[in-house]
Amino acid sequence: MCEYVNENSILYEDSHLLVIVKPPFISVQSDNSGDKSMYRYIKEYIKEKYNKPGNVYLGIVHRLDKPVSGVMVFAKNSKSASRLCNAIREHKFEKNYYAVVNGMTENSDVVTNYLIKRSVGLGYMAKVVFEGTKYAKKAVLSYKTIERLVHKNLSLVEVKLETGRFHQIRVQMAALGHPIYGDKKYGSYIEYDVDIDSLALFAHRLAFKHPTTKETMIFESIPKDIEPWNYFSFEL
Repeated sequence: MCEYVNENSILYEDSHLLVIVKPPFISVQSDNSGDKSMYRYIKEYIKEKYNKPGNVYLGIVHRLDKPVSGVMVFAKNSKSASRLCNAIREHKFEKNYYAVVNGMTENSDVVTNYLIKRSVGLGYMAKVVFEGTKYAKKAVLSYKTIERLVHKNLSLVEVKLETGRFHQIRVQMAALGHPIYGDKKYGSYIEYDVDIDSLALFAHRLAFKHPTTKETMIFESIPKDIEPWNYFSFEL
């Protein structure tokens, strides 16, 4: 069984859904790197576990950036995929994240920006622009501060997404002057104690109604007890 798709990483599975904790450094879907994606790993897991011949259906409902880890749900049939995607469009799908950010954040805030996605080199970045800018999309999130470490100039926040835009948390927190720890792409400026390749951004909670039973499903996980999460006293 794959090291990334197993009893330790799968939070829930039935004939309609699979909820898993994605590790950092793995793309949700294939990218230019040629590395195997979570999509491929999960399809291979389903094919092997259930001895399925031919192609295995797997629906991608939402995404996490390659360096970001945390809770994700995948659909195991097209009807579930369609209903979950509709729930996201209708803002009936809750996504909460933990993030370690540079600087001392406010106790809480609701942040609204307008974002565009632009090509930069071989990849893409999001940019905050004025309302009314061509192709700009409204982005809304709220956050609350869990803990501040003055001596390290870091804050631990919980973020709730109201919209799902490209690099939304990363660019909106950076625009506030609080880029995410390790996110050199969006201006994280501190000197790190170790070489950091991943981002201190973790999707810790998903809440949605099951696509067939309509039962409210809540799934939570916590980041590993490693730098920079272990700087803080909240329970990991």
